[in-house]
Amino acid sequence: MSKRPSKAFKACLRCKALVAVEVETCPVCGSKDFTTEWSGIIIVLDPEKSAVAKLLGIKTAGRYAIKVGA
Repeated sequence: MSKRPSKAFKACLRCKALVAVEVETCPVCGSKDFTTEWSGIIIVLDPEKSAVAKLLGIKTAGRYAIKVGA
């Protein structure tokens, strides 16, 4: 079983969106505060129809961390 490299993405500390490490500004919320300490992924394709997205307050389609550490 191969382990996914966590350094491929970093997580926004404000909205938990996962972005490439080169990105400087979060495309979802505009924050510039990121961390590489995160775990779990949720991919939201249609936030309008997703019960999970509604539960988590996600309004934009994308890739999100489930748990983010500072």
